[in-house]
Amino acid sequence: MEAAVAPSTPSATHVPAWHHVARHAVMPEPTHDEMARFNFLANLTKRISMLSPGNRIAWDRRVQPSFTREHGHPIEDRADARTAMLADPYFQAWSSIRRANMEMRQQAGRSMVLRQINELNDKAKVLNEGASTLRLDPTSKVPYYLEVTDNHCMPGSYHTELGPDDVSAAANYDCGIFVTTGGSLGRLLDGGGKAVAIHLRETWPTFSPKRILDLGCGLGHNTLPLAQAYPDAEVIAVDTGAPMLRYGHARAKSLGIDNVTFVQADAQFLDTWDEGRWARELGIGPGSFDYIQTVMFWHETRRSTFFDLFAKVHTWLAPGGLTLHVEQPQYTDDMDLFEQFIRDWDSWFNNEPFWSQMHDIDVFDAMEQIGFPRTDQVVFRAAAPAELTSDQTGQPEDHGRAAIWNVFGAWKPAG
Repeated sequence: MEAAVAPSTPSATHVPAWHHVARHAVMPEPTHDEMARFNFLANLTKRISMLSPGNRIAWDRRVQPSFTREHGHPIEDRADARTAMLADPYFQAWSSIRRANMEMRQQAGRSMVLRQINELNDKAKVLNEGASTLRLDPTSKVPYYLEVTDNHCMPGSYHTELGPDDVSAAANYDCGIFVTTGGSLGRLLDGGGKAVAIHLRETWPTFSPKRILDLGCGLGHNTLPLAQAYPDAEVIAVDTGAPMLRYGHARAKSLGIDNVTFVQADAQFLDTWDEGRWARELGIGPGSFDYIQTVMFWHETRRSTFFDLFAKVHTWLAPGGLTLHVEQPQYTDDMDLFEQFIRDWDSWFNNEPFWSQMHDIDVFDAMEQIGFPRTDQVVFRAAAPAELTSDQTGQPEDHGRAAIWNVFGAWKPAG
């Protein structure tokens, strides 16, 4: 989820100051120095993005010609591209700085959160107390491939608990992803969800889902815009990480959103775990949802799970229902080889081991094999409108709301 800003498309806007992050009841409170550190790291993110074109220059002027002279042909696949570029001093320096920036961001976020973790846990506990919309299951198992991966350099990833009622992983994610993305997700960090919700309402105005499922919801950044767009809908948000769900539920409550039920489960076994407990309690089965989404979820999921879970998405989706998935662009023969290589940085250096596998999948062929006809498939690029606020100089800032999001999905035939 917390992939760094795509280096090939640096933002045209300046980096907003971290104090523009929207506050809610469980948001960590920064000291002056912590805020200054985040502002430095956000601007370093921007600078790293601005330096990225130097990798293309290295590719064109040094790496590709040298490889061609040595092998008698140009670089033809990502494996050769990686081997060749790893030896280039510009890429070495750029990549090292980018990795260090991510590690510093995690350190800064964790130090801020752990300084006040007891207070944050207590705040979330009060907001969550007695709520039927938070359904935790301590017997639920985290997929082994997530247990052994500190995604995007976050120690313990999304699921590790440091103590009872822990929300530290989510609080760290919430306060720090603004830095990682240079403010490109919006003040509430919900740019992807907001873009999809707006596209849904504008493109299919008569579509009015009554039951919605969000898989791999994290702390619900991208779930809540959907819940707000369809306030009469029942929204079920699923994730394996208890800290994410505790924090996300409390965050939703503090923002006045109460039509989302946060559920702890491995999405792949949502309908079968514990002899179908969630299937019975939450009404999960064939045709039980009108709309199913994921946002930056598949690239943290192993390849085999993608096919198994997407088949369940088809099963759970009601006839006439819609499923949409926000991801980075798929790798195709039309995508420049250097572009594929540089996007693969997250897989090799940002602890995203399934990034490359996912982006190599032909999702449209996969959907057709699962049962979504090509004629009912959709793909588009969505943008949420700029969220204008004024900084201390009086100048408007859009906080990245104009960011473009790649979306694919399909309608399930009604008959």
